[in-house]
Amino acid sequence: MSTPSIEVLHELVAPARERLSKETWDYLMGGADTETTLERNRLALEEIAFRPRVLRDVGTVDLSTRFLGHTLKLPVILAPIGSLQDFCPPGGVAPTKAAAAFGVLHMLSSVCKPGLEEVAKAAPSYPKLFQLYIRGDAAWVDERVAAAVANGYAGLCVTVDLDYYGRRERDIAKRYKPTARRASGGSGVGDPFQQAFTWADIARIRKKCPIPMIIKGIATAEDARIAVDHGVEVVYVSNHGGRQLDHGRGSLADLPEVVDAVKGKCQIAVDGGIYRGTDIVKAIALGADIVGIGRLQGLALAAGGEEALTRALELLEDETRRVLGLLGVTSFGQLDRSYLAHATPLSRRGFDSPFPLIKEGY
Repeated sequence: MSTPSIEVLHELVAPARERLSKETWDYLMGGADTETTLERNRLALEEIAFRPRVLRDVGTVDLSTRFLGHTLKLPVILAPIGSLQDFCPPGGVAPTKAAAAFGVLHMLSSVCKPGLEEVAKAAPSYPKLFQLYIRGDAAWVDERVAAAVANGYAGLCVTVDLDYYGRRERDIAKRYKPTARRASGGSGVGDPFQQAFTWADIARIRKKCPIPMIIKGIATAEDARIAVDHGVEVVYVSNHGGRQLDHGRGSLADLPEVVDAVKGKCQIAVDGGIYRGTDIVKAIALGADIVGIGRLQGLALAAGGEEALTRALELLEDETRRVLGLLGVTSFGQLDRSYLAHATPLSRRGFDSPFPLIKEGY
């Protein structure tokens, strides 16, 4: 798959939409029920403005970060996407190779083809993360964890906000299921093993898992403190891209209380509506260590596979460097909440928020 040269991020949207069926496009871009949580992810970002400082030497800006002991070129995880193979035939291989080529991390979904073993072979010497949905008993979980460890994954992520499968009405209205759900025969209600999964199971896995552990789907200070008490290395603030509980807060609205609750005892990831360099900087200034990129990753892969995703990361890098320099800082470590202020958001929805030039025909 090839795509014309991309110079601005919104140029990924048209080729992605052209190449995807209506069903697959809606699976990638849609949310649960009224899509209120989906919209609030962007709203939470739009409600934050910058407070720049001036007359500082910003000739050299360092965008690197340390996450789980690894040095990354940009504080980005290519977030786990189920059924990724539906809009990028190589599936999880493409983002892993793009992550290795650029210098960020990819987190492979356990419901993404071609599976953790084959994806591990795509970049054998580069760190990768594995995300697990609970689809079996303790023995099944142990087997999956052991497979991730044996194949060199640098971290295990357990997603905990999928007890019931969100009512994604764009999909339901078309009677559509992505390939992973078709293969599993999912009822649309939820998996009983995931529903029965508790903190006691987290404690059991933590004792046996020799690699860092991430809990994805945390939205409150209360659960963040419990996660820390269970010894996890990363709390991942996420509402599943607005695809699960409707009428939740935007992820960046959840982030400050989680940061304050963990008190530096673990690292913090966040995702939800992040498309631009400004979004990355806002999240880090609020206290996150790294951000997850979901739909933007999907758009890039649909538009042009691994090559387009690598280009998207290059553009994010350029945007982010300019933002830090214009804020008067030379590294993420210099950021804090003093660089942010509350702002009244503009009345933008959908792609009018991160990509307003699309409606102008650019």
